[in-house]
Amino acid sequence: MATHAPRSTGQTGTASRRVVSAGSISGDSVRNLSDENLGKIQEIMLDVNDGSIAYAVVSFGGFLGMGDKLFAVPWKALTLVHDEEYFLLDVDKEVLQDAPGFDKDKWPDFSDPTWGQGIHDHYGTPPYWKREGQLDTGGMRR
Repeated sequence: MATHAPRSTGQTGTASRRVVSAGSISGDSVRNLSDENLGKIQEIMLDVNDGSIAYAVVSFGGFLGMGDKLFAVPWKALTLVHDEEYFLLDVDKEVLQDAPGFDKDKWPDFSDPTWGQGIHDHYGTPPYWKREGQLDTGGMRR
């Protein structure tokens, strides 16, 4: 059985910083503001070029892991609820059900910017790769 680094918190001045291993959040539940269970985090997808967390892969539906549909959720769309150790996704269950999903045996190309833009558009988040002050491909500053 694999063991994971424990969750830990650290204090920096008055701000709290939370650093956890990716493995320790695998299996954490994702809930919405109506306290509906939206699924569980299965994987964390990293952009290895800049070291940022791009997406959480969330499983939803099915029974005992069978028939689950997987969804890429922009990391910035999730908020950790510290006291309860679950993630909050501020969407109705129908928004997740209507999201572009994929099968566990056929994952999308997470590095495809067209695919990624569609995911971010669905959840109403700016793409993680478009940061303030960076130049876009046309040489314009955002």
